[in-house]
Amino acid sequence: MTATAKKPVSKFFRVAVEGATSDGRVIDRAMLEQIAASYDPNVYGARVNIEHMRGYSPSSDFRAYGDVTAVKTGEVEIGGVKKLALFAQISPTDELVDLNKKRQKIYSSMEVRPRFADSEKAYLVGLAVTDNPASLGTEMLEFAAKNPNSNPFAARKEKPDDLFTAAEEFTLEFEDAPDEGALAKFRAAVAGALAKFGAKTATDDARFAAVAEGFEQIGDAFAAHVTATEQKLSARDKTIGDLQATVADLKAKYSVLDSTPSGTTRPLATGGNGTTKTDC
Repeated sequence: MTATAKKPVSKFFRVAVEGATSDGRVIDRAMLEQIAASYDPNVYGARVNIEHMRGYSPSSDFRAYGDVTAVKTGEVEIGGVKKLALFAQISPTDELVDLNKKRQKIYSSMEVRPRFADSEKAYLVGLAVTDNPASLGTEMLEFAAKNPNSNPFAARKEKPDDLFTAAEEFTLEFEDAPDEGALAKFRAAVAGALAKFGAKTATDDARFAAVAEGFEQIGDAFAAHVTATEQKLSARDKTIGDLQATVADLKAKYSVLDSTPSGTTRPLATGGNGTTKTDC
């Protein structure tokens, strides 16, 4: 099987803060908390668009520019006041990465459905990138609140009750690529096993069986991880041992060479009784 290239995933960046929307309504803490708790790309994936406009053609300038992969909340301080903010992580297309590098479409505005499906809870249904933060700024908010029927964003909403939040500046920074080794497999196995613990089975016997199976899977995954680690350590130890043997051999050879006299010694002279003298 040919490995497929991994899609780049951004670091989390701020997309909204509790407060006003484009039509005079308010995003409150509860709504942001609901979005963070309910968002699941497998249920309904929010796509990234340009200026809250969705084109039908993949060659259009208003095609999709990525997907929201995850969201979370966090406290921020703005003007000395602490507020709850929503942060998003996206998988952008190459075009969006290029735009952001060129300082184009550097503000984001999220699209919220206050009552999603049958949940009666807020849900993130889209994320727009824009060049003009003032388009969702104070003047627009005031105008839209006083003239709801003339709101220029009304035609861009999938449903009339959808909310567009004030634009937040962002810069795309990317996470390190996830590891592919034994550790990643171990984490995946543990996650799968733990999922069984929360299953709502019909009987206690089935629940206990699921827990037992989960522990068994964790044990197997840990054993596989330990084995892979031991193999790596063994290979490293062998390499170190080979290097030590080579160094020892070189030291022995050097010691022999170091104790060998340089050149040759003239043999001792024989004969004569000391009476012969040489005229030098």
